[in-house]
Amino acid sequence: MPKNLFVSIVGRPNVGKSSLLNRLLGEKIAIVSDKPQTTRNRITGVLTEGETQYVLIDTPGLHKPKSKLGKFMVKQAGDSVSDVDAVILVTEWEGPVTGAERELLEGIERCGVPAVLAVNKIDTLAEKTGMLQKISAFAALFEFAAVVPISARTGEGMDELFHELDPFCTEGEHFFPDDTLTDQPERAVVAEILREKLLRNLRDEIPHGTAVLIERMREREDGKMIDIDATIVCERESHKGIIIGKRGAMLKKIATEARLDIERFLDIPCNLQCWVKVREGWRDSDTQLKNFGFREDS
Repeated sequence: MPKNLFVSIVGRPNVGKSSLLNRLLGEKIAIVSDKPQTTRNRITGVLTEGETQYVLIDTPGLHKPKSKLGKFMVKQAGDSVSDVDAVILVTEWEGPVTGAERELLEGIERCGVPAVLAVNKIDTLAEKTGMLQKISAFAALFEFAAVVPISARTGEGMDELFHELDPFCTEGEHFFPDDTLTDQPERAVVAEILREKLLRNLRDEIPHGTAVLIERMREREDGKMIDIDATIVCERESHKGIIIGKRGAMLKKIATEARLDIERFLDIPCNLQCWVKVREGWRDSDTQLKNFGFREDS
């Protein structure tokens, strides 16, 4: 009998939610960087193993918003704990329970959805005292269905995580074709890959003030290459200069790194052309946010 499991992956910024999604899927569909608030939209990954289809939803980290884009991201995170079969709350093994994590727990409790606590980054764990203290602090606040120490980087704990989630599966025909990897259009994944390279190569606030539009994406008639035209939008002329770099060196580096990942994702060579444009205050413009795909129904 076919079974489905809808799971939302939640947590504060930069705890490894997107890395966990990619690890569970065995493919990279969510971008990863060491900067907080990397994920802006909910990203759905699909994994079909035998009769069970796992629908895994990665969410923006819960944070204090400073713009309309930030408010959109927080709403996406808050809405993600409703209408799912289970929640994975991702946290790091060290440090106290944060205010954002307490808010998430309150939302999970209101929805009455079962939750598994995934204690991430155990590959950096020298001794267990700190992790046990963190688990104890969470257990005092919420009754988790299970607690699983994991490393999204190395893959440790993934089998156990699936095992703890399986009891929450529901019987029914699969929602997606069994070979589906994500519900995101190819253009959206390509744009996110390019934005990841901006996050990894640029400093401080600049990458958070950027967005990527894929203007054209067309496979050539011989089927041997795909042409992609991308526009990188930033908020200031000074940022544009930094993104382009001296004699175009930075933009070339970003585009080259993105092209390699895009080719792996699409499984075809690509000709990627990038341009940089300035749109002042786009993160607080309703029209611009919609143009970049940040919609309430997305």
